[in-house]
Amino acid sequence: MDETRINARYSFRISFISALGGYLFGFDFAVISGALPFLRTVFGLNAWWEGFLTGSLALGCMVGCLVAGRLADRLGRKPALMTAAAVFGLSSLGMAFSGSLSIFIAMRFIAGIGVGMASMLSPLYIAEVSPAEIRGRNVSINQLTIVVGILITNLVNYALADNGPEAWRWMFGLGTLPSLLFLVGVFWLPESPRWLIQQGKSQQGEAILERIGGITFAQETVAAVQKSLTNQPKPSFAALLDPGVRSAVGLGMGLAIFQQLCGINVVFNYTSTIFETVGADLDRQLFETVAIGIVNLLFTLLAMWQVDKLGRKPLMLVGSFGLALLYVVIALLLKSGATPGLLSIFVLLAISTYATSLAPVTWVLISEIFPNRVRSAATSVAILALWGAYFVLVFTFPILAQLIGTYGPFWLYAGICLIGFWFIKSQVRETKGKTLEELEDVFIGH
Repeated sequence: MDETRINARYSFRISFISALGGYLFGFDFAVISGALPFLRTVFGLNAWWEGFLTGSLALGCMVGCLVAGRLADRLGRKPALMTAAAVFGLSSLGMAFSGSLSIFIAMRFIAGIGVGMASMLSPLYIAEVSPAEIRGRNVSINQLTIVVGILITNLVNYALADNGPEAWRWMFGLGTLPSLLFLVGVFWLPESPRWLIQQGKSQQGEAILERIGGITFAQETVAAVQKSLTNQPKPSFAALLDPGVRSAVGLGMGLAIFQQLCGINVVFNYTSTIFETVGADLDRQLFETVAIGIVNLLFTLLAMWQVDKLGRKPLMLVGSFGLALLYVVIALLLKSGATPGLLSIFVLLAISTYATSLAPVTWVLISEIFPNRVRSAATSVAILALWGAYFVLVFTFPILAQLIGTYGPFWLYAGICLIGFWFIKSQVRETKGKTLEELEDVFIGH
């Protein structure tokens, strides 16, 4: 290999293994949609408890984000990823064997800690091991594993649905398999070279970078990272309030909150509720979750192909405006009692729009816009905001649907998407093709 040539295959391989944390996200994200019809009966859920049970994952994720940032800075990215896998595996068994609603919610909260850790650590690690020219694609692998997790989980839920009232236990218990696979895979990963350099282990970091991109790439990256850390204080959450850093953190939080409050995760989590409104039976409801998973996967692959070509900002603008229009149509269809088939067309169009824009690109931007010295802390805060917004979204939907009809919240989500369009147009700058160190100058203004 030429000394300056990027080893894209090796970079892709370690990025993919790290991104298996996204599969855990996708699993727990999707499993609730198939299990809710059973859980409503088993635990006698009303609208309030249905929203809280669904959203309890997000509360755990918020804790996981905070824990992950500290572990990643103190122990390294690799041990933190392994901890996330172990927490998720044990909590999956806990949910499967839950004997009461309180135990189930506690276990789902703990599962959220593992998911929250992985959702912060996987894109962080991938960004730190990826050369600039393929970083967007590699970070998008995390979104790909999320949607693969959603699709496979929806398929398994569909297959298990006819196995009696205890089928939900199998749905949750099977989460131990991907967590075990993730744990084994992380053993093979090298530590993040940028973290090693920050710890004064430049030779070890350079050796990993050399394998990723050759001697010249390794030397240039080590020099750039060391320069970015010169005369900088140790990373802390207080450093996020420094002039310049504040604006990047605010941008990251704004993008994260918008990705959730845009409303699409209501479609993922409450598919059965939405299609029940237009007369779909349980089999059709679960079939729609599978269709959503397939479309989500196909258009995520499209996004991975385009994110380093078209750029981040154009995809985000198209996605936010497109969702606003589609939500208006979905609201009208739900209000008029359209057929499940017609509603399905526009729901799938909304999923495809989201999958090529807000879903992957938000994660890419969050992994890119923060400086080296505060990246893990800043990423934790941004994803903490993301999960807080997710909780608000999924907790309020059943309550709003009961009060104003299932169609009502979609008018609200359309308005939020228009606000998001303005926010992206005015605040986001293009990041494609720049190194993480170059982006510090763009967003921090050194």
